[in-house]
Amino acid sequence: MAKAEKQLTLKPLDDRVVLEPTEAEEKSAGGILLPDTAKQKPQQGKVIAVGPGKLSDKGTRTVLAVKVGDTVLFGKYSGSDVEVNGKEYKIVRESEILGKLNK
Repeated sequence: MAKAEKQLTLKPLDDRVVLEPTEAEEKSAGGILLPDTAKQKPQQGKVIAVGPGKLSDKGTRTVLAVKVGDTVLFGKYSGSDVEVNGKEYKIVRESEILGKLNK
């Protein structure tokens, strides 16, 4: 387990997922260095922790489609930004995840 994962004291509830957003691109496609004000918000991140799943009407938990270590895409303004131990994370519901990136 990575050092960052061991220090994470945040455990998501229900169908929520904790993501570590990737850094914004430093250069444009043409190779131009971008200032901080021109960088777009990252829309992909690595799954750091997952909740137990949403509770169904029958009282059972639904299994989440993502797991720790997956790289996922999410909406630009989805989820909540939080800071834990000086590190930025994003908490999103599973339904806000748009897809998984295959390696």
